[in-house]
Amino acid sequence: MRNRRGFALVAAVLASALVVAGCARDTGAPAAGGGGGGGGGGTECTRNAPPAAAGAAASTAPALPQADASGLKVGLAYDIGGRGDQSFNDAAAAGLERAISELGLVRENTRELSAAPNESEDAAATRLRQLVADGFNPVIAVGFKYATATQTVAAENPQVQFAIVDDNTVQLPNVTPLVFAEEQGSFLVGAAAALKTTGCHVGFVGGVETPLIQKFEAGYEAGARAVAPTIEIDSAYLTPAGDFTGFNDPAKATEVARGQLDGGADIIYHASGASGQGVFEAVTAANTPEAQKWAIGVDSDQAETADPPTNERILTSMLKRVDVAVYDYINASAAGDLSTLPDVFDLSVDGVGYSTTGGHVDDIATQLEAYKVAIINGQVPVPSTP
Repeated sequence: MRNRRGFALVAAVLASALVVAGCARDTGAPAAGGGGGGGGGGTECTRNAPPAAAGAAASTAPALPQADASGLKVGLAYDIGGRGDQSFNDAAAAGLERAISELGLVRENTRELSAAPNESEDAAATRLRQLVADGFNPVIAVGFKYATATQTVAAENPQVQFAIVDDNTVQLPNVTPLVFAEEQGSFLVGAAAALKTTGCHVGFVGGVETPLIQKFEAGYEAGARAVAPTIEIDSAYLTPAGDFTGFNDPAKATEVARGQLDGGADIIYHASGASGQGVFEAVTAANTPEAQKWAIGVDSDQAETADPPTNERILTSMLKRVDVAVYDYINASAAGDLSTLPDVFDLSVDGVGYSTTGGHVDDIATQLEAYKVAIINGQVPVPSTP
């Protein structure tokens, strides 16, 4: 098992602040901070207080020293949408950029290729083979859709190191899985949604109905119901398993999100890649001073990456630190010791989390941090299936 490392956590949570969310909100007044927006009433939410922290916060280890990556040639094979998707792929690109900035990785010794929607497995394998043939080592496959291609190409090239994001099914000595506890980060933004909604009604839009995206849905629903057991949650997927266009169809996402908003949801969390811009557009169009609507981003801090003015309606984002995983993998490769990587990038190693850009969740940060510590310490189990 690889060693686990992490970053400093909040050392303690003030007990007096934990009960703030415990009062029933049955007057129609805005939730904490006035963040949600209900318009038209809705179910009255009774909100639970988060658990008091039991014992000390999880122990942490110092960050690994920076290795010299100037001798590496790193290839990235992106998922659908590639660089510029403002979410998943851009997070991987940020990790590459950090390695260039901090580890001495030479930009000319990197190459980035992208997948096409619903391409064949042969096309994915050809992309990986191209990187290998051009001398790139390691090669990082960004996305579970590369699983079959990585299995094939890594077996053909045992002298080349591969990493694959979001998949741990390839059992080869030269393949390193970079996987995440998406459900844990999603729990926290689900809790944020339940604390902020004024209509006790929220939504979820997934890109493709796969076990991976269902982890986002499961964590979000668990977090929302941990705070508000009676909350109403609408969930929808843009495409079924096998049809990956759901990660790059903003128009369809707009349509689905508009339906949830019309049905009474006032906060919508998306896990749909580049399609998320459509969710943001629907939320922005539906927002009014009397009935505020919010979106929750995913993977990257989308309040910073989404197109204006839609980024102004992003309450928070579930941070899936693909950037950290890519950077750490390049650093470990340069050091020649991949055993330093965690088995799972979870809350305890800052592998997932939530963003605070815009200050919209500042007033509920104490509650969210209490849940974070409780999850890390094992007090609050988080499901990975809906």
